[in-house]
Amino acid sequence: MQTTDIRRFCAHSDSVNELLARYGVKFGIYKNNTFKEQLFPFDMIPRIIEKNEFDYLERGLKQRVKALNEFIKDIYSKKQIIKDKVVPEEFVYAGSGYLAQCEGVLPSKGIYSHISGIDLVQGKDKNWYILEDNLRIPSGASYPMIARDLCRKSFPSLYEENHIEENRNYAKLLRKTMDNVNTGGHTVILSPGRYNAAYFEHSYLAEQTGSHLATGSELTVEGDYLYFIDYSGKKEKVGAVYRRISDDFLDPMNFREDSVIGIPHIYDIFRKGNVALINAPGNGVADDKGIYYFVPKMIKYYLGEEPILQNAPTYLPFYEEDMKYVLDNIDNLVLKDVAEAGGYGVVFGSKMTQKEKSDFIALLKENPRRFIAQEVIDFLDIDIYEGGEFVPRKADLRAFVLMADEPMVWKSGLTRFSRNPDSFIVNSSQGGGFKDTWVMA
Repeated sequence: MQTTDIRRFCAHSDSVNELLARYGVKFGIYKNNTFKEQLFPFDMIPRIIEKNEFDYLERGLKQRVKALNEFIKDIYSKKQIIKDKVVPEEFVYAGSGYLAQCEGVLPSKGIYSHISGIDLVQGKDKNWYILEDNLRIPSGASYPMIARDLCRKSFPSLYEENHIEENRNYAKLLRKTMDNVNTGGHTVILSPGRYNAAYFEHSYLAEQTGSHLATGSELTVEGDYLYFIDYSGKKEKVGAVYRRISDDFLDPMNFREDSVIGIPHIYDIFRKGNVALINAPGNGVADDKGIYYFVPKMIKYYLGEEPILQNAPTYLPFYEEDMKYVLDNIDNLVLKDVAEAGGYGVVFGSKMTQKEKSDFIALLKENPRRFIAQEVIDFLDIDIYEGGEFVPRKADLRAFVLMADEPMVWKSGLTRFSRNPDSFIVNSSQGGGFKDTWVMA
């Protein structure tokens, strides 16, 4: 893609972002008891990944998701990885993602993480590093889908002249994933409703996959089955629910009893195998930032293979040796609270005052399980178009892996970038923007 083409392409930036706003492509944040909805800024310059490079990523992502699924299955059944002392039991049972209610429950076809969002960054050394595994309710696939659709309409010749893998097939992959575990009946996308941060995505994916978009009030358990009640009062049996509600609020009879957005007894019929829940409850046991440290060991343990993709160099203060390293090198590390997400709970040692550092160290010593520390990876800068100029910004890539009989890697992804030239934090909740990701065919 030539510079002149990029400039011509970027000339459509305002009109495309206006269309995204009109379609309601926004990101909502609920914080301090206030819901604030904001645009998710789109940058026209695509991230381009060559075919050979993506083939390598694809192999590594499939390997990782297979191992993570095996880990979840093991934890809620035999717990062999704990018995063999590969993962300390403290890191399993002390994590907020572990749910005792999931013990002994095997989902349809033994699949736990049907949709995995794996966050990667490319360092200036050109190597790719896994930053985080999102296995609970990963979001973001809809944004590059609709953005590319609008860009294609604005500048069709660019897509005709470049050999780019199609990204409109995400809906087909998602439908295949849902149908693979459907126990017999309609497929529903369960949303908390209009004020959820990713409501646009819920409605968009429902439309694209031909699924019902429903809230908890439109679903009911009768006997041993789940039913969708339409506007006329007609009931239709449901066989698969792609839930966009967190575990805690899914079923007030089994989890948080004060939940008003869940469906009473849905987990009871899930246990009986009468409905599929996508993703399965309890997945959070595997995407805890502390558990992340052990994923390379999981790959060797369950698959007997060397990891294709590497973690960022990570230290667990839980271990005495790692604690010493963290205390000696805190100025060169990024420290993360394992219970936080969305870019919250991340601090850079180099940016803390002496008092902040002293307070943090005291907290770390008091509760070493609560934090991990990582070497600061110098992300590869990629250009964004801002104020009529190309300017470099830090960016990551959320790759999506969908699991049917075998894992399928979507040949696209959500590239998020920081709008702050001095920041490594790219999350939309922290004011970041997004790009399309072109995988070359």
